[in-house]
Amino acid sequence: MSENVVHLHKHTNPAPVDTAPTVLTVVPDAPPAPPVPLWVRSGRAVKTAVTHERTRSAGRAVVRHGLYTFNGGRIAARRAWDGRTGSRYERMIRAAEAAGNLEAAEEWEERLQRFRAARHHRRMDLLHSPVDAAKGVAVGAGMSVGVLVALGVIMAINTGQAGDVVTPLVATIDFIALLIRIVQIVWGPALTIGPFLALLALWSVGRKQQAAPAWALPANVRSSEGEPITPSIVVKALRDLGVPALARAIKEMGDAGASMLGPIRIAGCGVEVDVTLPSGVATNEVQNKRRKLAENLTRHEHEVFITIPEAARTVRLWIADSGALDEPIGPSPLVTDETLTANYKTGRAPWGQDLRGDAAELSVYQRHLLVTGLSNQGKTAALRALALWLALDRTVQFWIADLKGVGDWAPFDGIAKVLIEGPSDSHCIQATEMVEDAVEEMNRRIEAVRKDPSLVFPPLIVLVDEAQKAFMCPAKGEDGRPYGGAKATSRYFMAVREIHNQGRAVDVLMWQGTQDPTDQNLPKLVREGAHTRASLVVGTESQAEMALGAKAVNAGAAPHLLRQGLDKGTLVVASDGIAIPAGQSSITVRTHFIDDEPAAEIAARAKALRDGVATLHAIDRTEERDALADVAAVIGDAARLRTDEVLKRLHALDTAVYREWNNGRLKRLLEEHGEEPKKSHGVMVVRRDDVARALANRDADGSASAAE
Repeated sequence: MSENVVHLHKHTNPAPVDTAPTVLTVVPDAPPAPPVPLWVRSGRAVKTAVTHERTRSAGRAVVRHGLYTFNGGRIAARRAWDGRTGSRYERMIRAAEAAGNLEAAEEWEERLQRFRAARHHRRMDLLHSPVDAAKGVAVGAGMSVGVLVALGVIMAINTGQAGDVVTPLVATIDFIALLIRIVQIVWGPALTIGPFLALLALWSVGRKQQAAPAWALPANVRSSEGEPITPSIVVKALRDLGVPALARAIKEMGDAGASMLGPIRIAGCGVEVDVTLPSGVATNEVQNKRRKLAENLTRHEHEVFITIPEAARTVRLWIADSGALDEPIGPSPLVTDETLTANYKTGRAPWGQDLRGDAAELSVYQRHLLVTGLSNQGKTAALRALALWLALDRTVQFWIADLKGVGDWAPFDGIAKVLIEGPSDSHCIQATEMVEDAVEEMNRRIEAVRKDPSLVFPPLIVLVDEAQKAFMCPAKGEDGRPYGGAKATSRYFMAVREIHNQGRAVDVLMWQGTQDPTDQNLPKLVREGAHTRASLVVGTESQAEMALGAKAVNAGAAPHLLRQGLDKGTLVVASDGIAIPAGQSSITVRTHFIDDEPAAEIAARAKALRDGVATLHAIDRTEERDALADVAAVIGDAARLRTDEVLKRLHALDTAVYREWNNGRLKRLLEEHGEEPKKSHGVMVVRRDDVARALANRDADGSASAAE
């Protein structure tokens, strides 16, 4: 029973009337913790001892040195077997046949035949060797005894002692006896120590070959981060890839798979090697195991790129130096070289660097452009870098709609003739009308070129950033057609399609930036119409195919394998406007990042090259026209015109005002003034006299009709 503690509290100040009673508080002691059972404490002690780093290191050392000895024996046995048999030649023959090199196979087969013939002669010689050896021993012994006796005779003559005749013979016998005694003394310890010396030799062989699992190797060997890429490392990585046919073929090759590899070439911040796969192994089996291959090469997944060159059954591996891709690239030449200029037709934009460290330059001449990727990965920066370079060509015109509207394209105020900035539906409507105006400009240019093929127009870049907002815009026009959408009724969709179809012929080009591509916010017909397609990191392989096309992805393009956040500004580009290694359909580019301040400086240089551009920040559709007077003007001296011809002429008169007019809108205009289109030979027409009466009635009433 635990003791109780008694606390006595007394008032230090006496009470004036009543004395406060003494308060006794009894506080029980906390019960002691129950003892931990012995088996629990023992288990904890054993667990601590087993999991201690020293114990683990000791265990690894035991396993490592044991396997050094065991595998060293295997290696020595294999070497001995190869030396005594023709298995080495047979492996080389199989390797040459697997590689399709019949000449090498025939050469190795000839060597094997010569080896077998020499071995046969040696074996035949061994059949006669015992008799010959016995004869040789007898002759040698007789000659030795004769020499010793002759030496003794000479000594006897010299000394005059007859006993010296046998002295050399006796000395020889004594020496042989001494050797026998030495052997008798050493033989016992040699039998004891010999096996240990043999094990030590096998251990040394295994240690030199590092013949133990990686986890059992010393820490300095296990940490092979950044080790140089050698043929043996590549072959071992392929062998351990988990493709049974590949592992089996490498095992059967006499050269251990070295014949599969082309030369290992230094390529920028890494190396490049072509691997010819053996029969029965498809290239996609290697592509699908990119992560495992990278880890087998002691690299991270993003540091190994697998592409498919033109040669059959071949994969091209580009392996980065460890950590090299995490280092930033240098600044853009646009920032460092203030004298740099651009040429739309012959120049190439300095966009960044490829994985080899070479400059990646893009030609934009008559090429529609699409840049896509997840949000906040550098899409706008990549687009803006191209536009800033092209702005240094004073002949190039820009119409820009920034549907993000946070000021990324503000430097183009004073460069672009149209600059729409904002994320609302009204901004999407204005962007759509801007693209439709570009269609009209394109048609005007085409019509002019038909009349005069020698005409040359200034390039017009129609750029919409965050174009997915335009595709997803729910607003509809007066005619009921939606501004957004992916159908033939969509105004934005159809306008982009028209520019894609004919714009490049008259240098009206469509550049779009969009994020997280889907069939809804980036329809197939639009993305397939871009000549240059570039993708930052995307979420899935299907999105990668939407961004770049199935052909590029099947050939190794993998923007979905880039690291979100860590590979900002890294683009996979499919275009004939950029230098792509032979046999590949895409190239990975690390783009230069141009911050807002240097972007403003580059834009200032571009403005200095121009005569001054008044930038329109919204497309004004409120200009009032006298629609009835315009109808009378387009009819002219004709007695009547078909309604569709009247609409066509109104459209040509003022595209911005009469773009959305149709038969119904024209009919309402005439009905407001007491007239309406009538039929002539079954076709709706507008008569000149009817329009004249409508004008007279309106003037009489003192009212004017304004076009919307």
